Amino acid sequence: MTLRTFGGLAALTCAATYLVGFALILTLLAPLGFGTSQVDTAAVVAFIAEQPGVLIAWNTTIYVVNALALVLLVVTLYRRIATTMPDAAAFTCAIGLIWSTLVLGAGMIANVAVEQTNALADNPEAAAELWQTLHAVELGLGGGNEIAGGAWILAVSIAGLRSGTLGRVIAMIGTVSGAAGLATILPPLGDSAGAVFGLGAIVWFIAVGVALLRPSPRP
Repeated sequence: MTLRTFGGLAALTCAATYLVGFALILTLLAPLGFGTSQVDTAAVVAFIAEQPGVLIAWNTTIYVVNALALVLLVVTLYRRIATTMPDAAAFTCAIGLIWSTLVLGAGMIANVAVEQTNALADNPEAAAELWQTLHAVELGLGGGNEIAGGAWILAVSIAGLRSGTLGRVIAMIGTVSGAAGLATILPPLGDSAGAVFGLGAIVWFIAVGVALLRPSPRP
């Protein structure tokens, strides 16, 4: 398979990880307050004591798997955009790799938080304090804001449109999603902007994946 094919599959993988994340947030993790700014720390500690593997699997999917697939997609789009716009391609690649690193780091912190909290199951107060501290680090790296992701999707959508790599519809979806990601820096808009970014990113990843997997027209 070519790099383009791997990139298309990576884009679809990124979309799948987002779908898994939303599915669990809306179902199993909803009572814990995940996906909002009002997480019930005591409930999270109790959940970890009973089912630590669920959060480990969730963190690994939405962070670790997503980050590794994202690296492949970033490189794929860089190579394609660089054929006509090398400077823009280098810029988007740098932002994309930064985002991938932050996502991977957030996942590693999130899993350590689950493991260490579970180890303190006999002391709920200490476990809650530890989880809350590590969760704050996780959110700072990217779980609670989408600045890096919004900047990359916005930049690569514009560069992709101008270079002819990505179509107008993909660029429009990327612009809306990217702008929403940047808006998560504003506290009043954090939760709603994050939801728009996440849903928009799912559509964008799918659209990019389909575009990359579609056979190139013969000259």
